[in-house]
Amino acid sequence: MQKLQSSITNMVLVLVGVSVIMGAILAWVNNITTPAIAAINAKNTQNAIAAVLPGIKSETIKDENATLNIGGKDYTFVLHKAMAGDEWLGTAVESTTGGFGGDLKIMVGFDKEGNILGYSLLAHTETPGLGAKADTWFQKSQKGDIIGKNPSQPLTVSKDGGEIDAITASTITSRAFLNAVNNAYQAIAGQEADGATSATAQKK
Repeated sequence: MQKLQSSITNMVLVLVGVSVIMGAILAWVNNITTPAIAAINAKNTQNAIAAVLPGIKSETIKDENATLNIGGKDYTFVLHKAMAGDEWLGTAVESTTGGFGGDLKIMVGFDKEGNILGYSLLAHTETPGLGAKADTWFQKSQKGDIIGKNPSQPLTVSKDGGEIDAITASTITSRAFLNAVNNAYQAIAGQEADGATSATAQKK
């Protein structure tokens, strides 16, 4: 009986020791990789901003958060404002909505009048070959082209009475994508709090 107790104790001690060592190794790896990951994410964000604000040469990018109330729930958007001194040239907005397979996150660029300059699909869990086509479907000269349009009148798919062609066999994803675009527009249009959008801008 004594030998069994000793074996269990030894096993527990070994497991605890291994756990402590592995925890220390993971913490060290995390400490080493975190700055590199942050730098990669920052670079990817910069590339996305440049892609959705073509032709805009800004001196600085001013980041802000905007909170928008949609259906009684608050959503936060990241606004990247392109500035030349004190002059505002346009804004790239990070917007997330629920798609067919899960969250769909985009960055969409607007000029000062609210016209769409470009967009980039940042993350999605849509079906490969179907919903994933949102990456190109709504680009310039494509079937669902939204470039140059102004979402002051919300963009909707033709099946819902709008003028945007939905991705073939992916109407749900198309609706989600356009919702993300429309919400992004509302986030910049309602920065001065008003009753229509219930949106407020919050500086970081």
